[in-house]
Amino acid sequence: MTQFTKRNIYLVIGFMLIIFGRYIPLPDGMQPSGMNVVGIFAGVLILWLTVAIDWPSLLCIGALGLVPEIGFKPIFAASFGNETIIFLICTFMCTYALSETPFLNRCALSFITSPAAKKGPWQFVISFFAAVICIGCFVSPTVLFVVFLPIVEKINEILKLKRGDKIANMLMMGLAFCVSVSAGMTPIAHVFSIMAMGFYNTATGLSIGYGQYMAFAVPVGILSTAFLVLIFRFILNPDMSEIKDIDISILKKELKPMDKKEKMILLVFCFIVILWVLPSLLKDVVPAVMKISKLGTAFPPILGVIIYSVITFDKKPLLNFNEGMKKGVQWSSIIMCAGTLAIGSAMTNKSIGLTHYIIETLSPILKDVSPIFLIIIFTAWACIQTNFSSNMVTVTVVTTVAVPLIQAANGTVSCPAVVSIIGMMSAYAFATPPAMPHVAMAIGSGWTDTGSMMKHGFIFMFVTILITVFIGYPIAAALM
Repeated sequence: MTQFTKRNIYLVIGFMLIIFGRYIPLPDGMQPSGMNVVGIFAGVLILWLTVAIDWPSLLCIGALGLVPEIGFKPIFAASFGNETIIFLICTFMCTYALSETPFLNRCALSFITSPAAKKGPWQFVISFFAAVICIGCFVSPTVLFVVFLPIVEKINEILKLKRGDKIANMLMMGLAFCVSVSAGMTPIAHVFSIMAMGFYNTATGLSIGYGQYMAFAVPVGILSTAFLVLIFRFILNPDMSEIKDIDISILKKELKPMDKKEKMILLVFCFIVILWVLPSLLKDVVPAVMKISKLGTAFPPILGVIIYSVITFDKKPLLNFNEGMKKGVQWSSIIMCAGTLAIGSAMTNKSIGLTHYIIETLSPILKDVSPIFLIIIFTAWACIQTNFSSNMVTVTVVTTVAVPLIQAANGTVSCPAVVSIIGMMSAYAFATPPAMPHVAMAIGSGWTDTGSMMKHGFIFMFVTILITVFIGYPIAAALM
């Protein structure tokens, strides 16, 4: 069967579910409009997983608009009119302005050429991973990988490493793994955690602060990276004597000193990050800072784009707006985000009744279920699915199921904590080529291979699930 034939089959199945899903026999207690929305969700999910993520998202919005109990105006407001969309567009543009400077390279080299990195081979590896993790907290995964890929190749050249060497394999795998982990550590320039927060807000009317999210996700990411080093040390076990006397300071000579333009771009970006994080961290100490959060999550990046567009150097703005919109914004992600926000809004709509149906149906079943069992199920589900399918589909599916189920558990499990974990774990995609674009790029570089990525990726996945359940969840539940 050709790829074209398979695509046509998936298209037929998807459209059949979207169009005729409403005619599926209703379970007791479910409204017809609820089955209509379930059919749309199932059909679009198949298209997301097998065909594309962009135009099926528009199809999703259009189909939901035709549901009489919803209508087009509310669904447009819930999708493209959602604050998350403008937040992501402006955040992508702000990070694009930063990525166009040598600053990211400068940061990376400062880690791997530091005195600590020169003390020994493993200290160098730890410094390299630390560089990826720290920078990745503020930069999108693909941009981060593209920044570090030439650095890794230059390191391999200086150390005279060849393709197939365990050390070169470890550095490339470590880069891919750390890029994914860093994407889950903050909501800054990272779609998945933002989507999870958006779903939670739509379903409950409550919000999760950036500071609250980072207060649990950053420790989990750091601890996971520490265990990654141990996995490489005792399972991959490369012979590090080959790079005993390591010094790659020569790379720093290629960088020019920081100029005023770079400093200004960095200063504005730091200002944006402070506006994001400060309110939720200081709300109990300085209640006045909550006035900033009332302006909404999109306010800081909007302000950042304006400042970047107004300030000029050599008669040119810090950010070329048209260029930033074309090159900096990941439009496929934006469109799919709009579609997933729309389906999340529809499934939690009171007129549709799906949430009420799930709670009424499952409350008797879940009343005796151990809370830790639910936490493990949703953590493992998100982490496993994201390693085989789209990260955004993972966030959508797992969060949509998790919120009503946890609400049905009558407060025994923290809903915002689990939703935040789903957002974080959806970024922990590193075991297979479909997991994230940079994973396929890592394998395609020739410095690692699919077998190595899968073997160490699944071991690392298991470790991160344990860390998240037994360390991450208690921290998140205490803060949210």
